Amino acid sequence: MRSARRSCIGWPGLLVLAALSSWAAEPARPNLLFIFSDDHAQHALSAYGSKVNRTPHLDRLAQEGVRFAHAFVTNSICTPSRATLLTGQYSHLNGVPVFNRFDGTRDHVAKHLRAAGYHTGMIGKWHLGSDPTGFDRWIVLPGQGAYWNPVFLVPGHQLVIEGHCTEITTALGLEWLETRPRDKPFFLMLHHKAPHRAWEPDERNKALFKDREIPEPDTLWDDYATRPAALPANQQTIARDLTRRDLKLEPPDDLQGPARNQWLSQKPMEIDVTQPDGTKKTLSGKDLVRWKYRRYMQDYLACVQGVDDGVGQVLEYLERSGLAKNTVVFYSSDNGWYLGDLGLYDKRFMYEPGLHVPLLVRGPGVKAGHVAPQFVANIDLAPTFLDLAGLPVPAFMQGRSLAPLLRGESPADWRTSFYYRYYHDPGHHRTAAHYGVRTATHKLIHYWKKDAYELFDLTKDPTEQHNLLFDQAEAQRPEVAARFEELKTEIARLQKEYRDEGQYADPATWPQGSADGPFDDKQPLGTKSVAEAIAASASR
Repeated sequence: MRSARRSCIGWPGLLVLAALSSWAAEPARPNLLFIFSDDHAQHALSAYGSKVNRTPHLDRLAQEGVRFAHAFVTNSICTPSRATLLTGQYSHLNGVPVFNRFDGTRDHVAKHLRAAGYHTGMIGKWHLGSDPTGFDRWIVLPGQGAYWNPVFLVPGHQLVIEGHCTEITTALGLEWLETRPRDKPFFLMLHHKAPHRAWEPDERNKALFKDREIPEPDTLWDDYATRPAALPANQQTIARDLTRRDLKLEPPDDLQGPARNQWLSQKPMEIDVTQPDGTKKTLSGKDLVRWKYRRYMQDYLACVQGVDDGVGQVLEYLERSGLAKNTVVFYSSDNGWYLGDLGLYDKRFMYEPGLHVPLLVRGPGVKAGHVAPQFVANIDLAPTFLDLAGLPVPAFMQGRSLAPLLRGESPADWRTSFYYRYYHDPGHHRTAAHYGVRTATHKLIHYWKKDAYELFDLTKDPTEQHNLLFDQAEAQRPEVAARFEELKTEIARLQKEYRDEGQYADPATWPQGSADGPFDDKQPLGTKSVAEAIAASASR
């Protein structure tokens, strides 16, 4: 009977049946959803032990998936980080060391996924100057974008969507998911503007944090005593550098136009505040610093809460639609952030709060409730997306797939040191250019224009208060001198491995074009709904 059936079907038919059987047994390629925020400090998530806020929806990703304890960025500012996310390369190879325009003809992860049959999308903050490439549908903010009634760019056009940017970005993501082709796996990059400066939260979360008391970090009053090379000159301090606009102070009614903007841009050293009993009090000195810190943090954390709300909506949609079982969800941020740590806000410096970012991953095959201790970086994300999709990682990418770490494995050959480089000097906030290496126990930072080094023992000094090279006698101690030489050698090794030959050390060599436009080629479409905006987002 069996041989008769075989002769009836014939070998071509058997081959087809075998192929169909193999195809049916092969698991569907996972959907990939990458949710990105801007300037979200790792220590502003309760999953990472935050002392200042609670993030229940992001915590859910950590509980149901993997939380990376040591996720780093290679260059802690917006535009370079986004170029690294796409290319899996350090800034010196992907051509984006500062806030310059990304060359959209470059090869990158979305192009590979799209060519392999994924439906690809980019929504929200792009901040790379050029039009997105490699995406079937995209709708992005021009440059930094606005919090309220933001303009969005779509292929050939610009439009306005009324409301708050975080809520709109979430709604655009949900509309994109609802209208996606059902016969393809998807790759969606859903990028929030929040909690970027100027920290303008939605009204509900603003009210939630309005009267909130925020614990101060231990290093808010850092005097930089052993770190004179760069920190004293920086212009991203809570005490000196928050403007009236940052602090949401109201200008006098008679100020208009340039005079009003000038008033808002000033950095006040005295402020009159209204007391609970209605009386006025003039704040200065430490009292003013405390007030500035609290005021800044209330708005920043309210913006974070809006992002957490949006993540909750997306997770609920995935559950309701049945997509959760085959969708790998990532959450991260483009760079770290200072929550008054070392007396700072912003990012840039290689100290721990600016170097670390949150990285949470949940989905099929991801070990639930696992904390991964390995050093990972934003160069690893593009290779991870490709690997999870069953695609080869191209040789130009410098990172490594996180897939084994997502399964809870501990590869013996995983990196044990991490290389960082920041270029934008003098740039914003007078942050001196530097590079460095971070190991499990130590960090060495080199401010190359100043030929100054800082060395920290992170096991004894996790807040990086004591530079071991500051005091000459201490620097000459055998164990300190040996560590210094060891880490200088490791920097040289990593620079060779990553092919960093100082390509953009000289600002005269920085690529041209701006991540902030202009975007004069985009014709206005007027005010649109979320559904209309997504309909206009298809690549032409």
